[in-house]
Amino acid sequence: MAPPLIELISATKRFPSGNGSVHTAVRDLSLTVSAGEFVAVVGPTGCGKSTTLSLVSGLQPASAGEVRVHGEPVRSIPDGVGYMFQNDAVMPWRSVLDNVVSGPRYRGASKAEARRQAADWIERVGLAGFEKYYPHQLSGGMRKRVALAQTLVTQPRILLMDEPFSALDVQTRALMQDELLRLWQGTDAAVIFVTHDLEEAIALADKVVVMTASPATVKAVFDVPLPRPREVEELRLTEDFLKIYREVWESLRTEVDKARERGASRVA
Repeated sequence: MAPPLIELISATKRFPSGNGSVHTAVRDLSLTVSAGEFVAVVGPTGCGKSTTLSLVSGLQPASAGEVRVHGEPVRSIPDGVGYMFQNDAVMPWRSVLDNVVSGPRYRGASKAEARRQAADWIERVGLAGFEKYYPHQLSGGMRKRVALAQTLVTQPRILLMDEPFSALDVQTRALMQDELLRLWQGTDAAVIFVTHDLEEAIALADKVVVMTASPATVKAVFDVPLPRPREVEELRLTEDFLKIYREVWESLRTEVDKARERGASRVA
């Protein structure tokens, strides 16, 4: 078998805190993600889910343990990584086309080739005809489509997504979830998708990783043996989906309760 595309091996990340002490964000975190695998990460607020993405992306070095991408230790940002944040990274002074062109141009594509690639992905995300529009002229869902095109136009081997749809209304979020699955399917990209929404995690992923309350480590990993391709809204109504939801929630709920109790004790 081919080695995992992403490996975290007993990874720990510590940050200096404002009072001179050290805050441990994640500890002894072990996780593997294979090519073509979609992994969702859930856990209590502030437990260290986003820190996990930072370790994989090379934006933060591990304080202990090891992080490997393509079998090599992560010392800087690895090749072939796409990162989609909660707040979209579209540049307000650039048109839709120019926003999407920027990725291929940065990677050395000619202007003509970059525009060809950008136009293709703008069409794929359903924004054909909006190439000359600016971000302020677009709805929230359309801006997310631009961000998705920006990320996927470079054909990343690894796609890191940090609550990318959390700010959208329920209907638009469901549309974007379906769109993401449609565009990702068949790319062989490994996805790590951080979310607070357990329904979203199960609807999208091949497996769901439950993190403990801070400092985060992996508490449990649940396979999601639901067939693909998936229609998110229809999937949520099935008994198989509800069965998996109840199982994962039992594991997650205790960690959410622990985080809530710790928060209450600090306030008190």
